[in-house]
Amino acid sequence: MIHGFRGTHHGLLLIAKYLKGSANIIIPDLPGFGKGARLAKYDLESYVEWLHKFMQKQSFKTPPVLMGHSFGSIVSAAYAEKYPKAIKKLVLVNPIGAPALDGPNKFMTKLAVAYYKIGAKLPDKVAYTWLAAKPVVRIMSVTMAKTHDKGLRTYIHHQHDRYFSRFHSAQSVLEGFTTSISHNVGDFAKKIPVPTLLIAGSLDDITPLSDQYALVKKFPKGQLKVISNVGHLTHYETPELVAKLIQAFLKSV
Repeated sequence: MIHGFRGTHHGLLLIAKYLKGSANIIIPDLPGFGKGARLAKYDLESYVEWLHKFMQKQSFKTPPVLMGHSFGSIVSAAYAEKYPKAIKKLVLVNPIGAPALDGPNKFMTKLAVAYYKIGAKLPDKVAYTWLAAKPVVRIMSVTMAKTHDKGLRTYIHHQHDRYFSRFHSAQSVLEGFTTSISHNVGDFAKKIPVPTLLIAGSLDDITPLSDQYALVKKFPKGQLKVISNVGHLTHYETPELVAKLIQAFLKSV
């Protein structure tokens, strides 16, 4: 499983919990975050090659199923296009299916670019304070959480407060974000030959549902499952349902 931008493996633990007994789960931290590797540069090619080396080190007896969430969906799709024989199936949860700079949130995306660029120009300690500012993290968390369950919203905010700022440096964050908005899953879909499951939230603001329907048509062997009344945080808000959809996909021919 490959997590999203600014996250760590912790974000996917709930899905893994509900998949327990169905599969052996491996969740690394992406380079630049948590305990992830440090790269010379954080472009998509570097992420893909890091993933390839990581997969080779696992010495799988049979090709595994690869899952990516959000930015992890871009890395996973790019990997599946380049190394299709290395995996059996592909699962993309809340996939980034359209260009970020052309979508309905393009203004916010440009604002985020400026935010990260400023951070990269600041001294290290000041940069961390700037990028890890709790009000900024909370705004992001409040915007993406769609649940009306107060307890669940509190949990989501706590998770973001705790893990959303475990990045290695301001430069790695800037480069990683630039990579995340410079590509989307649709760039690779047509050349991915393995069976692919897309799981989308009906209220996802990052890739609207209409774009998800257009995206799945690009895959030679793609299918789309939509979870109602949830947005980009299906891994927090509906992890059990995500796991059930994955389980069914694992069992399918």
